[in-house]
Amino acid sequence: MSTELTPEKVEAIQKDFSFFDRDGNGQIDLQEFIELLTVISPKTKASHVEEGFKLIDENHDGYIDFEEFLAWWQECWWEY
Repeated sequence: MSTELTPEKVEAIQKDFSFFDRDGNGQIDLQEFIELLTVISPKTKASHVEEGFKLIDENHDGYIDFEEFLAWWQECWWEY
């Protein structure tokens, strides 16, 4: 269920991304992702967190960058 994002919505998503990018390096690591899921979906099972992280980290560098985050947010964040 992909939807077109307005510039305003992308900006809002960027702010969310920056909030969870605790160290400000432009990437979300696994620990930051755990914090993110704890906030948006407190009932997420720990066993799903690492699996979900690996799926979102499309280039497999161990981090979620904004482009990966945006794609996830646009496609299926609500599944978590």
